[in-house]
Amino acid sequence: MSPLRWSEVDTLFLDAGGTLISMDFPRIARELGVLGAPCEWQALARAEAAVRPLVSRLIAGGGSTEGRDTFAYVVDQVLLRALERELPACRSLADQLIPRIRVPGRSLELWCRVLPGVPQALARLRDSGLRLVVVSNADGTVEEGLTRVGLATHLDLVIDSSVVGFEKPDPRIFHTALERAGCDPTRTLHVGDVYAADVIGARAAGLPAVLLDPHGDWGEVDCEVARDVPEVAERILAARVRTARNQERETLR
Repeated sequence: MSPLRWSEVDTLFLDAGGTLISMDFPRIARELGVLGAPCEWQALARAEAAVRPLVSRLIAGGGSTEGRDTFAYVVDQVLLRALERELPACRSLADQLIPRIRVPGRSLELWCRVLPGVPQALARLRDSGLRLVVVSNADGTVEEGLTRVGLATHLDLVIDSSVVGFEKPDPRIFHTALERAGCDPTRTLHVGDVYAADVIGARAAGLPAVLLDPHGDWGEVDCEVARDVPEVAERILAARVRTARNQERETLR
């Protein structure tokens, strides 16, 4: 695959959870308090980011990001890190917590907090002419959820795995997005937070990808890495400005 040229990107594919929005960690912290396990919500958010490489291994082994077992595993591992308790105690607590925070088929009730700087970054990208398409493994409610939190107005299209019938890393979900958006794959970049789903899936469809790693949890990976969507936006827009200036200089020679 050719190296990524930031200035040539005119369509951005975006994961939803962990990329545009996060779980409602303050709510989870409140529920833990009710269950007798007080915890700062910031510790939960940090722990969730840290377990993404573990989730990636599950996906690489054939697991589903939307499966109940995957969610239970994530909660176990988050509690293990945030509460610093033994795994059996965390699993017991997770069994009590999950019914209080997760409504099957209604992930938008939990994944509902817009990540910092995302609305502004999307607005800047859209104003500069980029097409913005969400490509998300979800339960059929991601578009409604993004509408609720005010992000849908920045988007051209939302592709939900439960609606189209293909889940990342299956390249068919990306092919569906490319077809429906009518975009050029050589000028399309995918951004997501789970290597096995987002990077491997995008590459299988012929697309470059950027892995979000806000805290350096992934170590060395064979792809572009950024802290967050605002950083991706800044790289694209800055590269466009540099290219335009270089073209202007060439014209004046």
